[in-house]
Amino acid sequence: MQPQTLHIRHLGLQNYESVWHAMQEYTDNRDSDSQDELWVVEHPPVFTQGQAGKSEHILNPGDIPVIQVDRGGQVTYHGPGQLVVYPLIDIKRNKLGVRQLVNNIEQCIINMLAQYDISAYAKADAPGVYVQERKIASLGLRIRKGCSFHGMALNVDMDLAPFQRINPCGYAGLEMVQCKALGGPQTVLEAGEKLVQTFSQVMGYLQLEHHQGLAK
Repeated sequence: MQPQTLHIRHLGLQNYESVWHAMQEYTDNRDSDSQDELWVVEHPPVFTQGQAGKSEHILNPGDIPVIQVDRGGQVTYHGPGQLVVYPLIDIKRNKLGVRQLVNNIEQCIINMLAQYDISAYAKADAPGVYVQERKIASLGLRIRKGCSFHGMALNVDMDLAPFQRINPCGYAGLEMVQCKALGGPQTVLEAGEKLVQTFSQVMGYLQLEHHQGLAK
């Protein structure tokens, strides 16, 4: 069975917690007929600590809030200039395992960066996408009722300094890099348009529907 239409929701700059709770609500209320969705968003500055997150990896949060969340993975940072994409996918219906979904998400970022002649790659033991041993995209998912939420964060044109206040994804000294410095997409809007394309190609969606904001 071919995947159904993918609904793209363009949310703009949104508070992290409100989007997180909306993802939970969508996942809890969806059924076998619910559409798969891809939420494209930016967040104001926030550290999020996944279920495997250890407090010692939060070195000096300062005035940036720290939120405990229900995704996998460790601690990461979100801020303006970072493209955050949340795939709300029925992985059961799409006959995907969790590992395959992770691989697909990483691959869509790799394919997008390849359009700019940036050679990016994934690591089997450390989810995310890397360029010359520097991390350009972070990844953390939650699966509930056979459906995914949370997702990926791609550094585009942002202040990377807050990453120095944590051990990103639990790795001390892990250096972050962003698209703008590498000649990749220069804006979150440009990166979002490209990533939606490569995500739908890798996942096999035949039709995209674009929406502004969340469903009422």
